[in-house]
Amino acid sequence: MKTRISLLFLTVLALIQFSANPLFSQSFQALSIPLGGNAFQSQGAKQEKISTDGIASWTEKDSEFSVYFKSSIRDSLTLNLALMAQSHASTIALELNGKSQVLEINPGQARIVSAGKFQIIEGYNTLRLNGLEKSGDNFAKIKSIELLGETNLEFDFVKDNENNRFYWGRRGPSVHLTYQLPEDRDFQWFYNEVTVPQGLDPIGSYFMANGFAEGYFGIQVNSAQERRILFSVWSPFKTDNPKEIPEAEKIKLLKKGERVYTGEFGNEGSGGQSYLVYPWKAGETYSFLNSVKPDGQGNTIYTAYFKDPELGEWILIASFLRPKTDTWYQRPHSFLENFIPESGHLERTARYANQWARDREGNWLELTEAKFTGDDIARRGYRQDFEGGAKSAQFYLRNGGFFNRSEALNSLHKRPAVGKHPEIDFSKLP
Repeated sequence: MKTRISLLFLTVLALIQFSANPLFSQSFQALSIPLGGNAFQSQGAKQEKISTDGIASWTEKDSEFSVYFKSSIRDSLTLNLALMAQSHASTIALELNGKSQVLEINPGQARIVSAGKFQIIEGYNTLRLNGLEKSGDNFAKIKSIELLGETNLEFDFVKDNENNRFYWGRRGPSVHLTYQLPEDRDFQWFYNEVTVPQGLDPIGSYFMANGFAEGYFGIQVNSAQERRILFSVWSPFKTDNPKEIPEAEKIKLLKKGERVYTGEFGNEGSGGQSYLVYPWKAGETYSFLNSVKPDGQGNTIYTAYFKDPELGEWILIASFLRPKTDTWYQRPHSFLENFIPESGHLERTARYANQWARDREGNWLELTEAKFTGDDIARRGYRQDFEGGAKSAQFYLRNGGFFNRSEALNSLHKRPAVGKHPEIDFSKLP
């Protein structure tokens, strides 16, 4: 969605600045890009603070900030910085599309600092900010960048913080693949294979492989030292606080694998969680298998298995009972998301292959069609660095990195059939 944001005080500033040119004054447009939802720390050993107000701390010289916005046209615009109050002088460098400008910032009240004219390119533009010299604690605290031009300024970026969109926007667009499953059969098992290409697995990534209507199962990058296999089931009681769930609606653990942690989760719904700290590697292909089966007493049992090609054996992650639920496997899907806002500017990719479902009678069905969808940030066009579909006999998902290619949401995609289901001895599963 494109909107035009006109700021009164910038309009007045521009009218004064360009009063000698009445034609410019009459057609003048202004647009503000808030850094609270569109800035990232792209370099630096120390973590600086980006709040909903913008760049709230900039103490280190090696800290670099990058701001991203997308334009549908090429244009020449005046660029200003809207600063928070600062008590000491500093010098910073600004670079946009190959042009650099050094700005002297003097102590004083919050104000607008002009950086001059810049060429805007079609597609994603990247503004980089670097600190040169400072006499106080911070190089600068910056609320927004202000663009002034003679044409309608219609750019794509995270425009507002309604419903905490600065947070979700900095995390980046989440994207999904929903595999098409017949509704006239009861399916118990879903099988999928996932490969994460080398170098496209930044911290904060969740490569979800086997989703179902009541939960999800996949692999995460939690830190530079830790990676996990995560399997979670939502409670039928709707809340973001697991402490509010009544005992009769809590997820019950039935069994778990060796060294698997189990507990509760919240914030994005609540329920039962399990994970195994496991050093999975980018470039390797991993297999996921899980089942959804009603127990005949008004509950449903969810069980997840993971297979590492180096081990060649299925690993039990966990088995949960979900009360007040009577269902077979519904809505098999995969998704790709980033759960750390600080790494929302980094690209990630997952490849999904060889999807199969097995019904209650033991018959396999290959799933070769998938629907591509996105979250609120993607649907609004606040972030357009997302892609997904079928390629090279596999499905794939891609997001982050502010690349210019994107795929239409709600589009259907089909991969070639493999024709041979996975060989699994279900009687020997742990």
